[in-house]
Amino acid sequence: MTADITFGFSSYSFHSKLSTAEMTLPQVIDWIAASEGEHLELAVLADDPDSAIPNIASDPEYIDRIREHAASAGVPLTTLAVGADLSTGDPAQIARVKEYVDLAARLGITRMRHDVVPHAGHAGDDTPLFERVLPQIVAASKDIAQYAATRGITTSLENHGFFVQAAERVRRILHAVDEPNFLTTLDVGNFVCVDEDPAVSVAQNLPYAMVVHFKDFYVRPADAAPGAGWFRSRGGKHLRGAVVGSGDIDLRAVARAVRASDFSGYAAIEFEGWEDCLLGCERGIAFAKSLFA
Repeated sequence: MTADITFGFSSYSFHSKLSTAEMTLPQVIDWIAASEGEHLELAVLADDPDSAIPNIASDPEYIDRIREHAASAGVPLTTLAVGADLSTGDPAQIARVKEYVDLAARLGITRMRHDVVPHAGHAGDDTPLFERVLPQIVAASKDIAQYAATRGITTSLENHGFFVQAAERVRRILHAVDEPNFLTTLDVGNFVCVDEDPAVSVAQNLPYAMVVHFKDFYVRPADAAPGAGWFRSRGGKHLRGAVVGSGDIDLRAVARAVRASDFSGYAAIEFEGWEDCLLGCERGIAFAKSLFA
C-alpha cells in the first residue's frame, strides 16, 4: 500500500524566528509557498498579550488577514493546535477551547489539536493520578468534540507532555471519549520522551491518526554527559531536537508503518533542533518526502 501524504510544516518549527520577530506569520507563509511544503499547521504558542508572537485569536482583523494571505499564497491552513488543561473539569478551560474551535472555523480549518493536561511530567508512578483525572479529561474532550462536530471540525489529542505521551494512554482517552471526530495528532518522535520505540508505538496509534508530525531527536544514554541543552526522557535518557533525518529515531521503520497502514492526509514537519529553523525545515521535509518517494 502507498500512503497518500501531503507534507507541510507546523508553525512551531519557526518558533525561533517568530518569537524574536525576525519573521512574521505572513512571512512564514510566503517561505512555505516557495518551499517543498504544501500546507501549514498553526500552533498557538501563547495567550500572553505581551508575547512577541501575536496570538491569532486576539484580533479578528488579523485572523482574516492570515486566512486571506494563506489563500493568496496557495498555502492551505490545515490544523490549529492549542494548549489546554482539561484535567480539572474547569468549565472556563472547556469554553476557551470551544472559542478556538470557532477560530478554526473562521480560518477555514477543519482539524484541531488541543492538549488535555499541562506539559509537565510527574515524578514516580503517576498512574494513580492519571486514573483520577481521566474522567474529567474524557468528559471535557467529549464535550468539545461534540461542539466541534457542529462546526465540521475534527479534534485530536497529541502524544506529548509526558503525562499522556505514551501510546496506550492516548488510546485509552480516545476510546473513552468515543466520538468519531476525536482522533490523535500522531507525533512520531515524541514517544521517545517516555522511552517507547516509535516504530512500535506509531504503528499502534496510526489507525486513530488525524495528522502525523515528523520529528527527530538525538538520543543518548542516561549515564552519558552530553553537556548543556539536552533534556531527559521519563526514564532518564538525554534528548535533543534534531533535523528530521539527522537524529537517532528510526524514521525509515516509521515510514514503513505509515505505508503499511491506511493513513492518508496531512503530515507536518515539527523542527525543534538547534540549527537555523529554515535550514532545519528545508532539509527535514526533503528527507521526509524521500521516505515516501
